[in-house]
Amino acid sequence: MTTSNTRSAGSAADPSTTETSATETSASTSDRPGRFTRVPGFGRPTARFVWLWSIALLVANVGIVATGGAVRLTGSGLGCPTWPRCTDDSFVPHGALGMHGVIEFGNRMLTWVLVVIAIATFTAVYRYARSERRDRWLAALLALGIPFQGVIGGITVLTQLNPWVVSLHFVLSMVLVSGATVLVYRMRPRTAATPVADLASRLGHRLAWLHYLVVWVVIYLGTVVTGSGPHAGDADAPRNGLAPDNATQLHADGVFVLIGLAVALAVVTHLMRQPERRTADVVLGLITLQGVLGVVQYNTGLPIALVIAHMTVSALLLIAATWMILRFGDRPRPVDRESVHDDGEVSATAGTLRAERRR
Repeated sequence: MTTSNTRSAGSAADPSTTETSATETSASTSDRPGRFTRVPGFGRPTARFVWLWSIALLVANVGIVATGGAVRLTGSGLGCPTWPRCTDDSFVPHGALGMHGVIEFGNRMLTWVLVVIAIATFTAVYRYARSERRDRWLAALLALGIPFQGVIGGITVLTQLNPWVVSLHFVLSMVLVSGATVLVYRMRPRTAATPVADLASRLGHRLAWLHYLVVWVVIYLGTVVTGSGPHAGDADAPRNGLAPDNATQLHADGVFVLIGLAVALAVVTHLMRQPERRTADVVLGLITLQGVLGVVQYNTGLPIALVIAHMTVSALLLIAATWMILRFGDRPRPVDRESVHDDGEVSATAGTLRAERRR
């Protein structure tokens, strides 16, 4: 009886014990994903929830590239002859515009779907407890880039599909694809970094950056080839005046350089057994597929389906190239030995240990 009373008195007289216990409980609770944090609108979003929204934004940006190509390839670029209205007196197409008006108007409406996804992604990133300031800035810029891209699309209509403006429209879409890839990479559930040799990492990182820059050169040269070819987006749209054969050859030369860099990356990563070797294999596979599509479409008269596939693979190649430089840019950092749940949140035990070390 006396022992029990002594213990009770000691607990009451020692507030530090109560404070420590409360702190540990708070730290443990804050790091443990609660039941309601998995449901949108209840508490902080989980890592997996934010990551999935960033993937949705990336997929939507790739999708708008493909649908935009379909508008041009079906000759529907001026299906709605003005902007922001579809016609001078209506925001929606009327029967006289036919199927071309429906296709162009449908693509404009898809932009609003992309806007909704971008806003949802920004909200998730902003409310995510572990997002950094640059993550929030990136999500905001991606969201703002979509209406800006819509304005550029309007300018292409108002300039009667000027091929240089159309090129800019496509390039800006690819900028959003690359930026969304960075967001997906940064929001992915984290695990401990894999140590790599310094020399191998530096060499691979430089090759990856060179490869990434050449990808952009090849993408732009592809838009130049498009501006000289038959798929203008409308029968009366102007061309850039360049000889299609010469523009195609220049584009092919860039692809040859790109293939060489992709092979170099694959060789370096495999010989030095770097963790980036799987990404390098994906890059090499996509370049091979893109080359085959390019040759086949050129020799079969540029069929619509193959051209859309070629554009889509271009976006996938840019995603892989962006992912490659991000992979090489990661450096090993000291990490706690902590278990990682499926949703990317650390366990309550690890959170308690970190709280104790801070005290």
